[in-house]
Amino acid sequence: MSYIKKQFSIKDLEVLSGIKAHTLRMWEKRYSVLTPERTETNIRSYGLDDLQKLLNISFLNENGYKISRISKLKDDEIANLVKNISSTNNSNDRAIKSFKLSMYNFDQNLFFKTYNSLLKTKNFREIFQQVFIPLLESIGMLWQTNSIHPVHEHFISNLIKQKLLLNIEKLQQEKPAKTDKNFVLFLPEDEMHDLAILYANYEILSHGYPTIYLGQSLPMEDLTFLDKVYDKLRFISYFTIQPQDPDKYLEDFHHQIIKKLDCELWVLGKRCNSTVKLPSEKIKVMDSIEELVRKL
Repeated sequence: MSYIKKQFSIKDLEVLSGIKAHTLRMWEKRYSVLTPERTETNIRSYGLDDLQKLLNISFLNENGYKISRISKLKDDEIANLVKNISSTNNSNDRAIKSFKLSMYNFDQNLFFKTYNSLLKTKNFREIFQQVFIPLLESIGMLWQTNSIHPVHEHFISNLIKQKLLLNIEKLQQEKPAKTDKNFVLFLPEDEMHDLAILYANYEILSHGYPTIYLGQSLPMEDLTFLDKVYDKLRFISYFTIQPQDPDKYLEDFHHQIIKKLDCELWVLGKRCNSTVKLPSEKIKVMDSIEELVRKL
């Protein structure tokens, strides 16, 4: 990489480790766990070694080790202790922090190294649900609070999407075990956030059903062409930022699609809530992909 961030502010460390800046200052003063350099204006500056050590300290602290005990250990002792006590559950937190560091530094190699390490103990579904979803939720909060820039979110999201597409391709090469329904996945016009709908595609395929994935920003009228080839259609869409008026969209879908085709529409996403009006019993709002999977 031509750009790898080597110096970090105390705010950077707070974002990447989850440890508040005032706690870091206290740990430095009382236990000397980190020894940052300081600028002429007395602003702290930390190196990569400081960051790695802090991530390890954070991991131990979250697993019941008091900072007073950790501070007495040498750096290699801290690293070895982290390796020894890592388990399937708490390794998720380490992986999330590693992925955050990958994102922060645009470091693809670290992403792949962390992902391949997870594959030793988890399947793809477990990695996505236990690590990628909490990671993306955390990144969303960081972006909302201006702790990271959109370019960071795009970088890590596209790497996750690559893994999703690879696993979807493997399933697409298998003959569907169930043919009583045909699932069509799409996003409404101007909706570009496709990670969730891609994961829904993966889950449906893994449960043995055929899918037709149509992707982002699809005009509603284009869906009418599908009945020439398929029957028993189940449309699935995910509303993240679009449509602006979900009630109107569902009403239009009812008149333009459901009245013409033998189909249903299952909708997910934060723009769907308990106040959304459902113009037909063939339109269902689901709270999560887990609920969708239960209805397969």
